[in-house]
Amino acid sequence: MNKKVLKLAILVCFAPLMGLVSCSNEFTNLDPKGSTSNVNFWKTEQDAVEAVNSIYFYMKDEDMFARGYFWYINASDDMVTGRINSQADNIKSFKIKGTEGYTSWMYPQSYKVIRRANDVLRHVPKMNVEQKLKNRLLGEAYFMRAFHYFWLAHTYGDNGSNGGVPIITEANMDEPAGSFKRPKSVADNYAQIVEDLTKAAELLPLYTEYSSANLGRAHKDAALAYIAKTYLYWAQFDNTKYAEAVKYCDAVTNSGSGRALIDTNNPQQDYRLLHSHLNNWTSEYIWSVDSGVEGGSKLPGVMLENKGWGKYNGWGYYTPTESLYQEFEANDVRRGVTILNFGDEFGYFGAKKKYQSENSLSGFQFNKYMYEYQFENPIGVYINSNGDAPTTVYNVPLMRYAEILLIKSEALIMQGKNGDAPLNQVRDRAGLPAVTNATMVNLKHERRVELAGEFANRHFDLVRWGDAQEVYSKPLYGRIHTDRSNPDSPYNLKVVWPARNFNPNHMNVWPIPTSVITSSGIPQNVGW
Repeated sequence: MNKKVLKLAILVCFAPLMGLVSCSNEFTNLDPKGSTSNVNFWKTEQDAVEAVNSIYFYMKDEDMFARGYFWYINASDDMVTGRINSQADNIKSFKIKGTEGYTSWMYPQSYKVIRRANDVLRHVPKMNVEQKLKNRLLGEAYFMRAFHYFWLAHTYGDNGSNGGVPIITEANMDEPAGSFKRPKSVADNYAQIVEDLTKAAELLPLYTEYSSANLGRAHKDAALAYIAKTYLYWAQFDNTKYAEAVKYCDAVTNSGSGRALIDTNNPQQDYRLLHSHLNNWTSEYIWSVDSGVEGGSKLPGVMLENKGWGKYNGWGYYTPTESLYQEFEANDVRRGVTILNFGDEFGYFGAKKKYQSENSLSGFQFNKYMYEYQFENPIGVYINSNGDAPTTVYNVPLMRYAEILLIKSEALIMQGKNGDAPLNQVRDRAGLPAVTNATMVNLKHERRVELAGEFANRHFDLVRWGDAQEVYSKPLYGRIHTDRSNPDSPYNLKVVWPARNFNPNHMNVWPIPTSVITSSGIPQNVGW
């Protein structure tokens, strides 16, 4: 399939999408159903359902949330690439040109999803579909369109010389490909995203109202949560949006679905089990990559030790830094759940093992995604039998309720109000003492340690706070052990990533793939 976006002659193409299936929910099992041209499609209720199912396909794609957007998150100070990889290294060093394979597809894949959502929003309102189901299907389309615009907007758009990303909806999608222009500001994208998500929230059910077979579909709380996060990002250009962020965080809390942190007064166990398949669909889940042993986000295996100590095909990417390790307070149980340090004991293939690595460039590994590897004979039950697609049955989170609390705290602090209560809910779950009169210093710390190694996007946090230039001007350190085969060997601190020259005048956004520039005629981001 032609991956050049904005050549919008793409038909819906639901059927021939390759057979990637979620182990837990199979509504993305897009088996061929015959021709899907606009002539003979859009007839039946089943057509409408299959059309919406197709919108979810790219959530699991290698170039999206299986790993793709994480190449940009890897630019942060929380991690280094983990392995020698020139393309990945150039991304982290802000030396890319827009032609790199790793970052070529997020932009066009997102617009493919948007096209599918637009098709649904154009055709389904006119179809003879039971009204409750029709509302849900339209709500899913509005949500998925907004979700992908959310990632496009802050990744490639700004409020300066570049503007936003082209806004293509069901109303204008038939216009010639070269006619789509970039809006004056990314704020125009944020306004459209909020509009779509507001419609989605009105149309969608709570996730608790779904049958088990439909868990993983867009739902009301996810829409409300991304309205809150969109307003938080928008507020960097318009501080009146902080109040809206607080409003929608409260809407998530009070939605009626029972939102709460996983908290049984056992901090270490609570945080450990939070990051496991046992809590895929519980009160802290808001939005994630529905995953299983046949497909989903590859992040767990991507972060696993290269070659997995001879047991599994781990890839050894995205290893934590000394800076992240030291960010945790000494008695913060989240550090051990988040990061494996030499000598730390963990379960692996039915046995206890002390962490050591002959491959990690920093001497650490992320531990958040390791729960499913602890079982004896986990392959095919808890982890994918195909090590080249190393998914697990844990749904990798994209938005957790803890982040909603931190968004609320930040938005309150930025208005000069007290943000202690939501911040301290997160700290209390971790068994830490409350802070009083929290400042942005407290908020930045808490956001970093709570959400480390997740798609919450530490890199863009630093960008929107105006901290990226200063933070990236410092080298990153790791622990180089004298005997890497010995988990108890001593170490020396060593620079594992040099200081970088981050220029916020153009590096606050990433280059649009050059293939898109060529095919669409839109201008490249200045400076790239």
